Amino acid sequence: HIQDPASQRLTWNKPPKSVLVIKKIRDASLLQPFKELCVYLTEENNMIVYVEKKVLEDPAIANDENFGPVKKKFCTFREDYDDISNQIDFIICLGGDGTLLYASSLFQGSVPPVMAFHLGSLGFLTPFNFENFQSQVTQVIEGNAALVLRSRLKVKVVKEHREKSTVQNGIEENGVVSANLEKEVGKQIMQYQVLNEVVVDRGPSSYLSNVDVFLDGHLITTVQGDGVIVSTPTGSTAYAAAAGASMIHPNVPAIMITPICPHSLSFRPIVVPAGVELKIMLSPDARNTAWVSFDGRKRQEICHGDSISITTSCYPLPSICCREPVSDWFESLAQCLHWNVRKKQNNFALEEEE
Repeated sequence: HIQDPASQRLTWNKPPKSVLVIKKIRDASLLQPFKELCVYLTEENNMIVYVEKKVLEDPAIANDENFGPVKKKFCTFREDYDDISNQIDFIICLGGDGTLLYASSLFQGSVPPVMAFHLGSLGFLTPFNFENFQSQVTQVIEGNAALVLRSRLKVKVVKEHREKSTVQNGIEENGVVSANLEKEVGKQIMQYQVLNEVVVDRGPSSYLSNVDVFLDGHLITTVQGDGVIVSTPTGSTAYAAAAGASMIHPNVPAIMITPICPHSLSFRPIVVPAGVELKIMLSPDARNTAWVSFDGRKRQEICHGDSISITTSCYPLPSICCREPVSDWFESLAQCLHWNVRKKQNNFALEEEE
């Protein structure tokens, strides 16, 4: 049987005890909702609340004496320093879509269920309104909610590690004549989990990007243009949609390949099966290097000999639905992107009988 997308439900093996609250930084409008939520979680539900340390450094929170007793109960952490992956039962995001992307980046393995409140500018990925947050949070704690498993991309970047030597007039410090200013002394490997997209672009260069795209080891095309987007179905409504790609429901198992301003009239965006392995490298005759970013973060340069391997991750992001996956998605299309919004055509007026 084909699985109904609405059949995925949130169930707890044991009642959740710890929650990570992620708040958009430098947004004064979120201070009051943040305080109300934290008071409700700690005092009404006796939850252990984790908050990023820089959130509590906000003067409006640090200087609030009434919030002091609640703040003392928090567990704090710092990004890239503290590993909290095995200590969180579920996540609550306050902000826009960027908070959900940030939550994804904190968990490079298994991700706890995420409840996202729409308190930002777009809110395509954040289906909950904050007005009646108490009843909605209670439903999640009780395990009464639908889920959509948003697939992520597992990305491996392999760089030829180069060490520049000091050369004067073609002679190194040790007196050896140098034909190349760089030495290869091994490889550097980095891995990322990406929720929206991997973007390869030409960076500051005035030349077209020139990168080869391989699928399961076979060269499928060379991208000549501003770059290429490799996205998940969740990312199909982000940069890929702006570049002319179709919008895909997050329950569809797929990877999208979308060119950015290709110098070809026939280069259409394509969809390939989830699980295939894509590999992107600079073409041997490329005039310039390329640049790559992951959900808009960790931007870095890609040189000849470097490679980017992309496949579907086995660690999706479980996103808690306000109602159910299909209606939530179409409501976001209508409310956030105004998909197919048009004034209705008038019907024919009935002629009056003589």
